Amino acid sequence: MLFNSLSFALFFIILTGLHFSLPHRFRWILMLAASYYFYMCWNVGYILLIITSTLITWYAGLKIEGALSNKRKKHFLIASMVANLGALLFFKYFNFFTTSLFQISAKFNLFTGYEAPLLHIMLPVGISFYTFQTVSYTIDIYQGKIEPEKHLGIFALYVAFWPRIVAGPIERAGKLIPQFRKTVSFDYSNTTDALRLVLWGMIKKVVIADQLAVYVNQVFDHCGDYTGFPLIIASIFFTIQIYCDFSGYSDMAIGTAKVMGYELTENFKHPYFAASLREFWQRWHISLSTWFRDYVYIPLGGKRVVKWRFYYNLFITFLVSGLWHGANWTFVIWGGLHGIYLIIENIVEEFLIKISEKMKKQESNRANITTLENSDSKIYKYTRIAITLFLVNYAWIFFRANTVSDAFSITGKMFIFDFKNSASFIDNIFVVEPSSFILSLALILFLIVVELKEQTIKIENYVGSLPFAARWSIYTLGLWAIIISTVFGVKQEFIYFQF
Repeated sequence: MLFNSLSFALFFIILTGLHFSLPHRFRWILMLAASYYFYMCWNVGYILLIITSTLITWYAGLKIEGALSNKRKKHFLIASMVANLGALLFFKYFNFFTTSLFQISAKFNLFTGYEAPLLHIMLPVGISFYTFQTVSYTIDIYQGKIEPEKHLGIFALYVAFWPRIVAGPIERAGKLIPQFRKTVSFDYSNTTDALRLVLWGMIKKVVIADQLAVYVNQVFDHCGDYTGFPLIIASIFFTIQIYCDFSGYSDMAIGTAKVMGYELTENFKHPYFAASLREFWQRWHISLSTWFRDYVYIPLGGKRVVKWRFYYNLFITFLVSGLWHGANWTFVIWGGLHGIYLIIENIVEEFLIKISEKMKKQESNRANITTLENSDSKIYKYTRIAITLFLVNYAWIFFRANTVSDAFSITGKMFIFDFKNSASFIDNIFVVEPSSFILSLALILFLIVVELKEQTIKIENYVGSLPFAARWSIYTLGLWAIIISTVFGVKQEFIYFQF
C-alpha cells in the first residue's frame, strides 16, 4: 500500500476516525492491527518474520534487565542481535555475498564448474529499518539507557508502527514508546499543520521526483548511449529526485503520524544547503546517520582515539552505511566515497579555517566593519556549499547506477562533448520529450524557491499563515498537480522501499 495511492487515502481516513472514536486504552490494539494490515499489503507471509523478531527482542530485553550478571546480560544481547541481524543478512545479503565469493574464487580457479547458490525470494519490505530499531532497543537496555517494555502489544506497535515501518524514520524506543501511552485528543490546528506537511511531501514525491525519474531512468538505464550533457543532467536530476522522493516519504510519514498525535523524528533539514560533508550528514536521513553514529562509530572509538584510528572509524562507518543501503558494490563504493570525503575534510579543516578567517577579514575591511561577525565569509560559505553539493552529486552516480561498470562509464564520459553539430547537440540533451524536460527544469526551480523560503519558515506554517483564499488556492493547485501527475505520469515506487 503506497502513500501515493487511493487505497492508502481510504485506509488513513478510516483509521483516523476509528482512532479518535475509541477510548485511549484500546487505541494500541487498533494501531497494531492497522500496522500489521499495512505491512501485509506487500506480502502476507513476511508478517511472520516481523512477529518473530518482535518476540525475540521483547523477551531478550526482559531477560537483560533481570539478569544477575553482566555475562548473562551479554548472552541475551548477543542472542537478540544474532537473530535480528542474522535475518537481515540472510534475506538481504545472502545472494550478494555468495555471488561475490564465487566471483573472487573464479579468479583463482576455485569452484570452477559450479554456480553460486542463489535465493529466489523477495526482500521483506522495511527489514533494514525495523531491524535497526530492534537492535538499538536491545543495546539501549543493555547499556542502561532505557527500561524494557513490559507490555508486549505496546512493544510490537513500536516495531511495526505503520507510518514508519517501510522506510523510517528509524525511531528510538525511549522517544516513541511513551507516546503510545499518552492520551491525545483531536486537535484541529495540529491536524491542519500535519495535512499540509503530507500535501507537500506528496508534491515532492509524485509531482517532482516522479517527473525527474523519467529522464533519470532513460539515461542511467541506457548509459552506454550517451556522453556529455545528458549524463551531467541525469546526475543532477537524480540528486534532486532522491531528495524529493525520500524527504517526501518522510514528510508523509511524519504528517500522518502527527494527525493522530504521534511525533516522529525529523529526517531532513535542507541537506543540499550544507557547507560541509559533516553538515550534510547532520541534515540528510538524520535518523539513520545518528543511528550509525551511536551504534557503530562511537563503539569503534569515535574521535577519542589516535588520528589514524579516527579516520579508520569514519571510513568503516560509512562503508557499512553504504552496504546497509543495498546488496550491491555500487552502494559500498558510494559509502566509501563519503568516508573518504570526510577524512579529507578533517585533514584540511585547519587550512580551511585559516582561509575562512582571511576572507572574513577582507570582507569586513571592504565594509568598514571593525568587529568581525561570527558567521563565515559569504563567498567562502557559498563556495563550500557548491563544493559539497558537487561531491554529493558525484557520489550519487554510484548510488543510482545499475552496476559498477555503468557508474565508471558515466563518470568517464560525463565531460566528453560534441559541439560540431548543433542540431544533434540539442537532440542529445532532449532524451525525453522536450515538454517533459522543460517541466522538470520548472519543477526544480519551484523546489529551490520553496527550499530558500524554508530557511526562515517551514512551508506548512507559511501556507497556514496565508489568507483563506490564497491558502485554499494553494491546496487546490497542489491536489490538482498530484492528480494530474498520478493519472498521466509514470508511477514510481519510493526509492528507499528497496532498502
